[in-house]
Amino acid sequence: MRDHAVVPPTPKGGCHTLWVLGHLAYIERLVVKTFMLGSPNPLDSWAALFDGAEVDENPASYPTFDAVLAECRATRVATVGLLERYSEGDLDRRSAAVPSGVDDLFGTHRLCFQYAADHWYMHRGQLADARRAAGLARMWF
Repeated sequence: MRDHAVVPPTPKGGCHTLWVLGHLAYIERLVVKTFMLGSPNPLDSWAALFDGAEVDENPASYPTFDAVLAECRATRVATVGLLERYSEGDLDRRSAAVPSGVDDLFGTHRLCFQYAADHWYMHRGQLADARRAAGLARMWF
């Protein structure tokens, strides 16, 4: 999708591939680093681009596709690496900075890791629709 990164998934716009990748990285860092561990989000500068309801279709508004993809991959590697060091008991630790009213989503480390994993599935359809809108065939492995 590198050459089709801002193709909207529907004729009325929507979350294109570049936005979805940046959103996944930004939100995963927010959930794991900020909500769970109480540290600043290292991608906080991405909030205006990747944490809102509006999706900009101008590629010049974004970091490059390769930079966003690299950050998305690095984010997932960091999350999985952290998870691999946890014991079953560690997962039930209280999260450090749960926003008010969302304890049921982010109240423990287990819930934060679960959200980080599930969030990718929430956006999978948008990626598939963007690929179809770009006229690309599905890749089979």
